[in-house]
Amino acid sequence: MGHKSKSAPRRGSLMYYPRVRARRISGRVRTWPTVSGDPKLLGFAGYKVGTTHLVMIDNRQKSPLFNREAVREVTVLEVPPILVYGYRAYEKTPKGIRTIGEVISKGLPKYADRAVVVPKEYDPAPSQAAIESNLQDVVEIRALAMTQPFKVGFGKKTPEVLEIKVGGSDMNAVLAHAKALLGKEVRAKDLFSEGMFIDVTGVTKGKGFAGAVKRFGVKVQPNWHKHRKGKRVVGAISPSVPHMMFQIPRPGKMGYHQRTEYNKLILKIGDNPNDINVAGGFLHYGLVRGDYLVMQGTLPGPSKRLLRLRLPVRAKKPKIEAPKVLTISLASKQGV
Repeated sequence: MGHKSKSAPRRGSLMYYPRVRARRISGRVRTWPTVSGDPKLLGFAGYKVGTTHLVMIDNRQKSPLFNREAVREVTVLEVPPILVYGYRAYEKTPKGIRTIGEVISKGLPKYADRAVVVPKEYDPAPSQAAIESNLQDVVEIRALAMTQPFKVGFGKKTPEVLEIKVGGSDMNAVLAHAKALLGKEVRAKDLFSEGMFIDVTGVTKGKGFAGAVKRFGVKVQPNWHKHRKGKRVVGAISPSVPHMMFQIPRPGKMGYHQRTEYNKLILKIGDNPNDINVAGGFLHYGLVRGDYLVMQGTLPGPSKRLLRLRLPVRAKKPKIEAPKVLTISLASKQGV
């Protein structure tokens, strides 16, 4: 009898390759949705608090639990207002978009010096005139915003600087909207509502150096003590000349990757922290002190990490009727 070869699916997805660490901890939004109608900001940012669970009435008609109580795991985000300190206009070139000019607000608060440096003799008029005179070439206008981490409770002081696209079909209206936001605070409830789907971008937890078993899920070698190859290694690592194949599971750094979760449902938006704070505070975070979002499911990253929020780019229905939330668990998560 001939030898019967074994076959199995490869271990570890090649969807995310190469597995490199993120360049920045705040994440980066590379794609913005196309929005028609009135101009509006297309994104926001918040800090991951932690997870809990709630009881709600499932309102999906095709669900086996339709019109019945269902328990769902949820993630809480604290979303303090962001400050729009400027805006920037871009034109299209063969090598991508290029900045035409940017306008910075005067009279920024003192804490803004931690994130941006504005010259003392700064005059926004030339940049503003350059944008308005070349408005026919402008393809994108983005608001320059900064977070206000001092309004959350874990001691962070330095704001993160963000670029958020201002969406709309009429570029004149988009520019007017960007001017109206200059120097003002924007809250999450001004952009989002309960029942909306949004995309969340963040950097996952860093796991450090990991072997092939943990990093790719390969099998532990059977009878490894007989062959002396090793227990938690792959059987063959391909020819090394001219180079090793990239598909081979190898040890390396794991985690701290930028990932985007699509179509996450907003179950609740609130500004009363007493409705969401668990007994003793959230693990590794503490107490929520201001505006918050309750998202269905889990989100990438550890507690206190900044997450970028964006209007959905893949949602078939950007908004549905929000399910009725009956109770939110406020039990202590210490020791869980």
